[in-house]
Amino acid sequence: MNHCCQQHTDPVCGMKVDPQKTPHHAEHAGTTWHFCGARCRERFIADPQKYLSPADKPAEAVPAGTIHTCPMHPEVRQAGPGTCPKCGMALEPEMPGLDDEENPELRDFTRRFAFTLPLTLVVFVLAMFGHRFGWLPVDARTWLELALSAPVVLWAGWPILERCVQSIANRSPNMWTLIGVGVAAAWGYSLVATVAPALFPPTFHEHGRVGVYFEAAAVIVSLTLLGQLLELRARSKTSAAIKALLRLAPKTARRLRDDGTEEDIDLSHVHVGDRLRVRPGEKVPVDGIVLEGRSNVDESMLTGEPVPVEKTVGAEVIGATLNGSGSLVMRAAKVGSATVLAQIVQLVAQAQRSRAPMQRLADKVSFWFVLAVFAVAIATFVTWGLIGPDPAWTFAVLNAVSVLIIACPCALGLATPMSIMVATGRAAHVGVLFRDAEAIERLRRVDTLIVDKTGTLTEGRPAFRAAIPAPGTNADELLRIAASLDQASEHPLADAIVAEARRRGLSLDKHESFESSTGMGVRGQVAGRSIAIGNTALVQQLGIDVSALVPQAEALRREAASVMFVALDGALAGLLAVADPLKATTPAAIDALHAAGLRIVMATGDGVATANAVAQRLRIDEVHGEMRPKEKIELVQRLKAEGRGVAMAGDGINDAPALAGADVGIAMGTGTDVAMSSAQVTLVRGDLRGIVRARAISHATVRNMRQNLGFAFLYNALGVPIAAGVLYPLTGLLLSPMIAALAMSLSSVSVVANALRLGTLDLDQ
Repeated sequence: MNHCCQQHTDPVCGMKVDPQKTPHHAEHAGTTWHFCGARCRERFIADPQKYLSPADKPAEAVPAGTIHTCPMHPEVRQAGPGTCPKCGMALEPEMPGLDDEENPELRDFTRRFAFTLPLTLVVFVLAMFGHRFGWLPVDARTWLELALSAPVVLWAGWPILERCVQSIANRSPNMWTLIGVGVAAAWGYSLVATVAPALFPPTFHEHGRVGVYFEAAAVIVSLTLLGQLLELRARSKTSAAIKALLRLAPKTARRLRDDGTEEDIDLSHVHVGDRLRVRPGEKVPVDGIVLEGRSNVDESMLTGEPVPVEKTVGAEVIGATLNGSGSLVMRAAKVGSATVLAQIVQLVAQAQRSRAPMQRLADKVSFWFVLAVFAVAIATFVTWGLIGPDPAWTFAVLNAVSVLIIACPCALGLATPMSIMVATGRAAHVGVLFRDAEAIERLRRVDTLIVDKTGTLTEGRPAFRAAIPAPGTNADELLRIAASLDQASEHPLADAIVAEARRRGLSLDKHESFESSTGMGVRGQVAGRSIAIGNTALVQQLGIDVSALVPQAEALRREAASVMFVALDGALAGLLAVADPLKATTPAAIDALHAAGLRIVMATGDGVATANAVAQRLRIDEVHGEMRPKEKIELVQRLKAEGRGVAMAGDGINDAPALAGADVGIAMGTGTDVAMSSAQVTLVRGDLRGIVRARAISHATVRNMRQNLGFAFLYNALGVPIAAGVLYPLTGLLLSPMIAALAMSLSSVSVVANALRLGTLDLDQ
């Protein structure tokens, strides 16, 4: 029993309610509801979901943008924006929404940067050229630099200092630890030098005052903010793939009422079972079944296939695809988060937030790298202070700060997540869905592909092939009597026979009895006559001689057809052949996979003769027929034991164990939910050519990640020693903390920019 609310009051007007039956909506028929009166009953009829109690409401997805996560540490999740406790990076919406406002951190950093940049420039000019201002006393200049730099460091730089403290408290040293300590050291040292210069020995004095570095602290803060602005803007582009998918969905649907009238409703108000009209040029609102009409539907926006697909009565349509010139009436079958588009968006978001094995190595390296940088900074400070030229301790402070700033591990941390996020978005646009980053990394190492036959190489929908009558019977009569009995069968082969008889307009009789023999065929009575349909074993059991049609049967089997003999009143009446046709794309896909260097192995539950016929036609390297699910997983394990990288492609429940056991499981999007949940990769259209695209993405992504990691390591390998001053004895070159801050920011931006190149990857070659 459902109530409009648990307190038995109407959710709209608050009045007490009375129980009434509600037959107006099929999905709620027979359920007891409570209403205060006729007006609220009418409101229920318009929108029944509004009257469900919290306990009765279906689970809904968390609103887009509610849960935020870290791009570098996806296990960190919280409600609303914030910073990562591990790396200090700004958290991003786990599922971007079309109405997302500008990133709050981007807005905040922009404001801090814009307001304090003029102060930073003035401090910089005073520090570099202030000695030329004869009218400004030295002490006054120092105090002016302090006053102007304080807002920059203490207000604009507050997020930096806050994250630095957080990283130390969490024992998770990161980029903010280095920057924060460097800024605090430079500004704190200068503050003490200004307030109490007498504390410093003469070696610290230059140009009539103790050397201060307010400009270094201020410039580092401004450059860090600038780098973050550039990085945040670049990172926002990685969610473009999800937003592009979200934009595919129409905003409204046109619902047909029971009285024949039509209304436009918001897409969120569409329920399973609703009849919807899709006019020419409109997008299909949700997943469903065509009830009336004929049209060609462009599914390229979800599948990457440019050729429109013909849709007639009974055909499945996918939400967000584009209707052609015909008009369709459809029944909604999947709505909300159950639609193909919603599942694709969820898979893309999940894959973008997953961590590649290469990233785990980078995380470990980053942790120890930060500790090593602190050790180098301390060694630099002590070495320059003890044996450096005058003013030695001034050089010690500057070089130690430079080491801390330039060694920021941000580029190292961003190297792989950015590549993964862009690559999964690009893959989704061509109908390839990766479940996680590990699948992207593994797929490039695959050298052997195991494929199921039915639904993977073939359409998975048996079609009538031929009717060969025995002497004294014609083909139509043979088909008619067989279809009359097969009306009682649920077997796909029987469905194909019945469908062909109806297509020919044959009049079918009602069966009087029906018996099914598993693995052999069916028997029964139709119009007082005894009929049997089945394989050779069945007719031989009945003592019927089939030798007259054996040559024709063998010829059909060699062409991958399933053959059934038909017996009428104890005599052979003929044979029927049903075949599961190859997908139109399968031959080209197998050729492309061979060209990519893959060994193709077929593992099917079909008979050996049928399997060999298909394999010979497609030039498949190895064939295994009559395989049960257990034998398929054993085949996967044997090939893996031989040292092969094994991928398994299938679409059925019987393929699920092998999909889960392979190095990479690849499910056909046209198959079962069990298969897709067991696989790491899903091909939306079930086209094996998607594997070629997926491997191209895998190779390009791993190459891109290696480029990013290589650049990050090279940058630090060169930058840290230069910042420490190793070139000074030879060239007199020292790296200013301001230059170090600029180099640090540019390194992160360059890594993100390199990852974004994957978004333009050409996958049609």
